[in-house]
Amino acid sequence: MEIDTQGPRSNSRQNAGSYPLIVHSHLSWDWVWQRPQQFLSRLSTRHRVLFLEGPYPDERVAEPCTILSEVPQYPNVTVLRSLMPVRRWRDGAWVDEERFRLVATLLSGPLGEEFRDPVQWFYDPMAVTAFAGRLGEIAVVYDCMDELSQFKGAPAELVKRERELLALADVVFAGGPKIHEAKSALHANCYAFGCGVDEHHFGLARNGSAVLPEDLAHLQGPVLGFFGVVDERMDYELVARIADCEPSWNLVMVGPRTKVEESVLPRRANIHWLGGRDYAQLPHYASRFNVCLMPFAINAATEYINPTKALEYMATGRPIVSSAIEDVERQFSDVAHVAHSHEEFIALCRQVLDSPDPERIQQGIELAKLHSWDAVVARLERHVDDVVEGRAGKSEGTAA
Repeated sequence: MEIDTQGPRSNSRQNAGSYPLIVHSHLSWDWVWQRPQQFLSRLSTRHRVLFLEGPYPDERVAEPCTILSEVPQYPNVTVLRSLMPVRRWRDGAWVDEERFRLVATLLSGPLGEEFRDPVQWFYDPMAVTAFAGRLGEIAVVYDCMDELSQFKGAPAELVKRERELLALADVVFAGGPKIHEAKSALHANCYAFGCGVDEHHFGLARNGSAVLPEDLAHLQGPVLGFFGVVDERMDYELVARIADCEPSWNLVMVGPRTKVEESVLPRRANIHWLGGRDYAQLPHYASRFNVCLMPFAINAATEYINPTKALEYMATGRPIVSSAIEDVERQFSDVAHVAHSHEEFIALCRQVLDSPDPERIQQGIELAKLHSWDAVVARLERHVDDVVEGRAGKSEGTAA
């Protein structure tokens, strides 16, 4: 079964920007607010967005099903979560067909009129088999934010399916300089669109309007803080060593834990694992940070990362100490203090606590102001418009 694509289409330039987006994501909309949400919340001011989450195995369901929800803050965004029975989860071909069937059934009803002639937008290469070429799409976008095949628990098929996606995508966006080098070797129409930042939002941490969270009010002494996902990319030995070297320092770790057992997290009186917090709360936590930390492990999962938090930290007006992540060094070494060993990381923390560098901090603030999400999305959207217009022009030429 495929979605019916018959009927008139407008190929005029004035309508080129009116296409809807059907997005395939391995991340949930209501999880950590990051690249997909930053991009799509802004694109939703001009496009209807159907955000497809999953599929997820769920022991509570006997048959495949979906949960459809609206996003009150973004009325043009509809979220569809697909759930699969655990007993069939290992049957990949069956899951592929079921995830398509669920979406096709939904689009055969009234909602389908709003998503006629869409652009299919992929974050999840695993979705390519089920959906590519089957929703009447006018273009295919691959936004490659991470090298997912190197993450813990990645499906064995992921590399193969990403190659399929790269072969049929009309345009590819890469989440940082290093991953752009890798993907541009595989796709001619590939562009680097790295981190953006809501400078005004994170600037609350430095302009005096932040409210100190209650769970930080009792802390005495310096606070070295982190916000982001707590997973296999973090160097837990480094976190423990920082805490042990200076018991008067408080390590405040804000973010949800995933793909690591709780037993992996080092426990010390001065390490505070707070769990996830809403995006709106992050500047208020950062207002108590004396140093912003990026204590990443150097491993396969971090080889290609371009941390969104780098610019967010800059906007808070705090000094930054980071592990030697390649994209951080390449882009932000004039602002972030980069350590190549645990000993150097601890020494840099001590240095910036004792003597923060106001020139680096101000340079970071200015850099954050230059890299707004709005500006990134505007540039990125033009590439999608070019693809849509180019395909429309070819269709007109063929018809003529």
